[in-house]
Amino acid sequence: MYVWRSLTDEQQSQILSNRRKHLRPWHSPPHFENEGIQCFHLSAACYEHLPIMGTAPSRMEEFESSLVEVLSSEGCALHAWCVLPNHWHALVRLDDLKATLVQIGRLHGRTSFIWNGEEGLRGRKCWHRCVDRRIRSDRHFYVARNYIHHNPVKHGYVGKWEDWPFSSVGDFIAETGREAVLKHWREYPVLDMGDGRDD
Repeated sequence: MYVWRSLTDEQQSQILSNRRKHLRPWHSPPHFENEGIQCFHLSAACYEHLPIMGTAPSRMEEFESSLVEVLSSEGCALHAWCVLPNHWHALVRLDDLKATLVQIGRLHGRTSFIWNGEEGLRGRKCWHRCVDRRIRSDRHFYVARNYIHHNPVKHGYVGKWEDWPFSSVGDFIAETGREAVLKHWREYPVLDMGDGRDD
């Protein structure tokens, strides 16, 4: 994912020139305005994917609780989430993407301040932006939900979804039933979703 540093000065200059030409932010994806209630796959990573969030289970648990609170606030319906040592994912239906991103920014700011204070590293950058992907169909929704719940397995933290404590998978299995969950996994495989985006 971090190929930028391996590029030549000329390649970097060409990429930045192209982003300026198309009125894109230089170093981050654009956030598109949403009209009406829509569903999004949101994700964010610790800066350079360092496991800043994963230094202690209590830190991950506290962040998970705060993230769920933000994404369950008025105007939001949280469908799935997963918090890992260096990044998080959420599937959320909301009516104001911009306002939700502001709240996530505040959460990232608060946690950065606390974590940097705990580790005596004032000024360290903890987070690198939040990315939003609009869900475009029912199939996309189900694939994204499977992807989010499968993420701890994909990254080798556990062998089974339900072994990872920092996600919505326990509630999902309890509410949906194991057979229905397995059926959805077969019908909506993740295939190569996420390759190159969060590794």
